[in-house]
Amino acid sequence: MISTKGRYALRVMIDLAKQHSESYIPLKEIAERQGISKKYLEIIVKELVNAKLLVGVSGKGGGYRLSRKPEEYSVGEILEVTEGSLAIVACLSKDAEKCPRAEKCETLPMWSEYNKMIYDFFYSKKLSDLIQ
Repeated sequence: MISTKGRYALRVMIDLAKQHSESYIPLKEIAERQGISKKYLEIIVKELVNAKLLVGVSGKGGGYRLSRKPEEYSVGEILEVTEGSLAIVACLSKDAEKCPRAEKCETLPMWSEYNKMIYDFFYSKKLSDLIQ
């Protein structure tokens, strides 16, 4: 399940993409437009800045802006920054240890197929697709 953190991160990214601006947008304005607590958004944007998806500047005239063009972001990368792995089962996470049952696991092919569908779906969707 995608948490509010992941959903709000997408809303922040969409909001910034709609601004078509090279200038920095104050978090207070984003919070007001989106109807989300500024305090909660501070946590989310910090993660997005650390992942270099956003650029943040503090002080007068500060705020946030996208670090790339909207078409250069996939929804998958945004969600993985805030949600962690999108893997449907733990054994399919990128950093998972090899499962000792993998060779004889009768459900692994199904989970792998489903996992690939989710990954392909979210990584094929671009931020720019959401603002059209």
